[in-house]
Parts: sequence; C-alpha cells; structure tokens
Amino acid sequence: MSTETPGQYRKTTTASSHAKGEHYVEGSPGPASADADVLLGVLGYQAELARSRSTWQVAFMSFVLASVPYGLSLTLYYPLIGGGPVSIIWGWLAVGMIMTCVAISLGEITSVFPAAGGVYYQTFMVSPPRYRTVAAWICGWANTMGVITITLSVNFGSAQFFVACINIFGEDGNPVWPAETYEVFLLFLAITFLCNTISSLGNRWLPILDTFAVFWTFTGLAAIIICSLALAKNGRNSAKYVFTEFQTNSGWIPGWSFFIGLLHGAYVTSATGMIIAMCEEVKQPAIQVPKAMVLTVILNVACGLLFLIPLVFVLPPIEDVVAQSSPVPYILRMAIGNQGGAFAVTIPLLVLALLCGTACTTAASRTVWSFARDGAIPGSRWWRKINRRLEVPFNAMMFSMVIQCVLGIIVFGSTAAFNAFSGVGVIFLTISYTTPIFVSLVTGRRTLKRAHYNLGPVGVACNIIAICWCLLITPIYCMPSYLPTTADTMNYASVVFIGGVTVSAIWYFVWGRHSYRGPPVGVEEANVRRDSLVEAK
Repeated sequence: MSTETPGQYRKTTTASSHAKGEHYVEGSPGPASADADVLLGVLGYQAELARSRSTWQVAFMSFVLASVPYGLSLTLYYPLIGGGPVSIIWGWLAVGMIMTCVAISLGEITSVFPAAGGVYYQTFMVSPPRYRTVAAWICGWANTMGVITITLSVNFGSAQFFVACINIFGEDGNPVWPAETYEVFLLFLAITFLCNTISSLGNRWLPILDTFAVFWTFTGLAAIIICSLALAKNGRNSAKYVFTEFQTNSGWIPGWSFFIGLLHGAYVTSATGMIIAMCEEVKQPAIQVPKAMVLTVILNVACGLLFLIPLVFVLPPIEDVVAQSSPVPYILRMAIGNQGGAFAVTIPLLVLALLCGTACTTAASRTVWSFARDGAIPGSRWWRKINRRLEVPFNAMMFSMVIQCVLGIIVFGSTAAFNAFSGVGVIFLTISYTTPIFVSLVTGRRTLKRAHYNLGPVGVACNIIAICWCLLITPIYCMPSYLPTTADTMNYASVVFIGGVTVSAIWYFVWGRHSYRGPPVGVEEANVRRDSLVEAK
C-alpha cells in the first residue's frame, strides 16, 4: 500500500509498459490493462486492484446492482398508492428515460476520468480551481453515504421481503411468522454478513456470479410471467385498465400523487452510477464503464416492463394489495391460487436479493476505499488499505458494514425504517450524480473535449434533464408518501439526511478545511501528462 500523504502524486508501476511503448491513447485498442493503468497514473493513482472485468462483466454487475424484479418488488407500494396502473407502467417508463439521460451524462464524464472515486473525483476535475475542494468534499460525502445507505436498504428490504414470502403460507391474514422487530433485525444482520462474506472471500468469482445473475433473472422472470398469466385465479384485468387506469390512494392531490409513484423507479435506478466505483477493476474503463451504464439502464427498463405489465394484468383490488406488508407476494399468491406455487416463484426474487446485496456491498467498499485514500474520511489510513491476499479493500468493506449495522438499529424506533434508508440513499446518490453533471454544464463542458464519448447538443439536453430530475426527486423523497401522516408512517429520510450532512460538515471544519486537498493531481497536471503520453505514442 502506498504511504504517500493525500495530495501527493503516486507513481504508477507501469515502467515496463512505457518501455514497450504501450502508452494510453484515447480510442486505441492496445493492451487493455496496461493502457488503463497508465491512464490511472495520469489521474494520480497507483493501480492496486486487479483488472479482471470485461465489458460484458461490468455491464452484468451494473444490471445486478439494480436487480430490477427484486427492486421493483420492494417498492411497488409507492406507485400503487400514487396512481395505480398508470403510475406503475408509465411512471416506470418515465423514470427509465430520465435515468438514461443521467447515465449518458455520467458516461461522458467517466470516459475522461475513469477512476474508482467516481463522481467525487469527477467533480474535483471539472470544477473551477477556487471551488474544487469544497465541491469534491460535498459530492464525495454524498456519494459515500449514498452507497452505504442504499446497500443498507437493500439488505434490510431483503429481510422484510423474506418474511413476507414466508407468510404466503398464512391463512386469512394470519401470518405463519409474525416476525418481531428484533427478528427482522437479526435476519438483516445475517444477510449483511453473508453479502460481505461473499464479496470479500469470493472476489475473483464475482464476475461469474454476476453473469449467472443475468440468466437467473430472466429465467425467474419467465416463470413469474407464465405462471401468473396462465393461471390468473383471480381473473385478468383489461388492457384498458392496465395502461389507462389512474387512481390515487395516497391522500395527496392527483398530480403530486403521481410524483410519489415515481419513487418506485427512482429507488431501483439509483444504483446507476455505482458501477463507476469499479473503474479500477475494468480493463478499459474509459470505454467499457460508460457503455455498461447506458446499456444497462435500457435493459433494466425493458426488464421492468416485462415484470410489471403481467403483474398489473393480474392485480387484485388495489386497496387489498396496499393493506399487505409486501404487495408482490400477495399478488402472486392471488394469481397462482396456491401457496406452494406462489412461494416457488418468489425464490428467484429471494436469490436476486442476495446477489443485489453482494453487488452493492462490493461497490460500496470501493467507494469508501477510494474516498479514504484521499484522506477524506476519519481513520483514512485504515480504510485505504488493500488486502493483498483477498485483492479487496477489506477494511473499507468492514467499515461500511459496521455503519450499516449501527444504522439498522433505527428499526427499533420506527417501523418505517426501510423508507428512511431507501429515501436517504436515493437522495444522497442523486445529489452526488448531479454534482459533476451540473458543474460540467455550467463550465461549458470544457473537459469533455478529451472524452471518448461527447454527444454535443444531445449531451447538453441529457445534462439538463438530469439536473431537473435531482431538483424533483430530492424533495419528493423527503415528503411523507401517505396522508394523513402518523409517527409510524412519517418519512424519516430527511432526518437521516440531516444527520449525514451534519457529520460531514463537522469533519470538514475539524479537519477538512485545513488538511483536505482533494485527489492527488489537478486537472491541468493530468491534461499535461495525458498529452505527453499521447505524444510519446
């Protein structure tokens, strides 16, 4: 592990590559790993992680981070109360189109600055010198807290979803496992430990696991579609109902209620930019990661429609569905008409829950590690170490896991804990994604002149849409989703959000404003180094 202090340039170990003339040239094929490591040196870092992922493998991991059928199952409550079928189908499609714009915007910037620091590093590099360190600090903390809390929400949601699937075997609303709060919490801890174990001990096999997850997803999706539509014990709704029925059950006015329904898609697609944290384990990150982000969002949208449309065709009365602890197991039970059969088709979703938790754990550990190596987190000297035997930032992974477990204790104070975790995760991630996009746009997108992907006017339009999305979704996720609001149904995302902001602000005034200098190389120096490499080629 490098012992240089933050702000110093870390020399890369690619001297042999230089001697052979294997320099990085934008757009050139070249020896993938050598070129990527040289570029990483240009950006100021030493290559410490093995580049073991191809374009398809990084795309598969990006797909697993969203785990669309599982993610949509966790949050189907929002569009059910927000607008019914219209909100479920058209709301998902609208969010998918918006997140495609976000992915395109991030992809353009990532093709210039493909580092594990992701949006944090990118914000520093695209910002004017005067505001660089503050902007990077804000974005870095938002991104770090976002990946930790979204991973927490995935694993906590898995615990709740598992209980709901077991209770498919209940009769007349009487659950077979009326899980107490402490039981849900213990199940959450077990799932969290399992995901961390798989991510840390099985790192070299994770690309294979991600590939398996893609085929597993579509196999399970086929089983759900065929069984629910073919049996449809509760009858089938008309196409007019599926695509045009709009009914609100949230207590809000119709327009705002529809926006509440968008939280469904916002949660599932919030992982879009998390794949950037894997840039230093990808063979050609400047090319592969942007492709993976955009293509995966498009695939997720299609996969989501394949999942949601059949569910709405067999949807029971909405007032009955929203009364359940988890909508999807109830919908499947009513459609299939058999407890064992309904539970069987939830098994693919349960497996996806663990795969999604493992992928989120992996991305979160890289995010914490990359932020810590620039000294921005208390105790950074521990969290920035790489475990050479496991080839993972093990300390950063354990740090992230401990924070998740501590935050999970919130469940003992509120049954709406999942809403708080998922809400604050989406808020933080959305803000972190938007920060480099906004700064790049207001500074004339000047750094994109060196980009592999620069879509010009189309890119500008995508930037504007991404910024508007942040301005819309942030206040929505802070508002209660249902009126009238009680202590149990209150949205506590804003409370957790304020807590996270307070921690980062205190650390900034205690240490950051005097010692933090950002990534170890500025944009001007990086450009000079990049140009010298191109000329040498």
